[in-house]
Amino acid sequence: MPKLSPADAAQPVVSPLTSAAMFLVLTIEDGGEDAVREVVPDLSAYARAVGFGYPEGGLACVTGFGSAAWDRLFGGPRPAELHPFVALDGPRHSAPATPGDILLHLRAQQLDLCYDFAEHVLRRLGGAVKVVDEVHGFRYHDNRDLLGFVDGTENPEGVEAVEAALVDAERDPDFVGGSYVIVQKYTHDMAAWRALSDLEQGLIIGRTKIDNIELPDAVKPKTSHVALNTVVGPDGEEQDILRHNMAFGSFREGEAGTYFIGYCATPEVTEQMLRNMFLGDEEGNQDRILDFSTAVTGGLFFVPAKSFLDDPPPAPGEDSPAPDASPSDSPAADPAPPARPRPTDGSLGLGSLKRS
Repeated sequence: MPKLSPADAAQPVVSPLTSAAMFLVLTIEDGGEDAVREVVPDLSAYARAVGFGYPEGGLACVTGFGSAAWDRLFGGPRPAELHPFVALDGPRHSAPATPGDILLHLRAQQLDLCYDFAEHVLRRLGGAVKVVDEVHGFRYHDNRDLLGFVDGTENPEGVEAVEAALVDAERDPDFVGGSYVIVQKYTHDMAAWRALSDLEQGLIIGRTKIDNIELPDAVKPKTSHVALNTVVGPDGEEQDILRHNMAFGSFREGEAGTYFIGYCATPEVTEQMLRNMFLGDEEGNQDRILDFSTAVTGGLFFVPAKSFLDDPPPAPGEDSPAPDASPSDSPAADPAPPARPRPTDGSLGLGSLKRS
């Protein structure tokens, strides 16, 4: 089989921003591993089935797995840099690590498509999983966050987005096309934020509010969000991540915030940004945006390539079948259970989702 490039192998990590998104973080109940493994190969088919009648809707699902869940679900090699989210406890602000085994990042131009996809998948999973966090995100005006600033201006595009977000063969040959994603839910103190002038807010962010221009270095405070999220590599080149942040809010819960989601070929870049924000840079500067935004969740997941989801490796402790093995080689073995019949029309055979 020809080897695919990272862009061709990947789940829809590098794709345009949409108007709506749903972020679901699940934990796997004890004994639920087999049920999860059974659903994983059908995730792509669910996206096709739900989105088939709405091509303009752009439904996409990206699925990631946490470090502990990976070892419960899959045997064989594991992503080289996959580890649990590292909680940060800074002098003034903290970034907690919260439970999470599976991340479903659903995107579409209309939220009902995200909802339908999630409903079918969660109904199939039943009691095998527990939803521990759910956020429905929406595009706010011209891609602004609820603080009023454009979010994601410096996102890489095209080839640069692929290089920033996806694992290549040099980095990890077993997981080409994969991506490390870090998610955090931030809630904003809107009353305190609105008490500031636009100029004061701009100095905290590092950009002008109305026309979205980054402040010159001579003006931009070292404690600004932009300054502390600028990370350079050993060669002095700026290191990028791919953000798909979304605004969210609930009047009943009295909360408004930003769901941060950053994809990268290595978790180190995003983790360095977070260390700068919460612990401080080499000069001790900490991100002033944290005086108004509180991180309430935190998780790190690995997003494997599409082919991995479609045909996951055996469960831990189960050996892969030998290439030349055949039933006649082991006549004393118990017969395998009959394969579950699958629809031949390409659909999942799920009632109204079945193609006519």
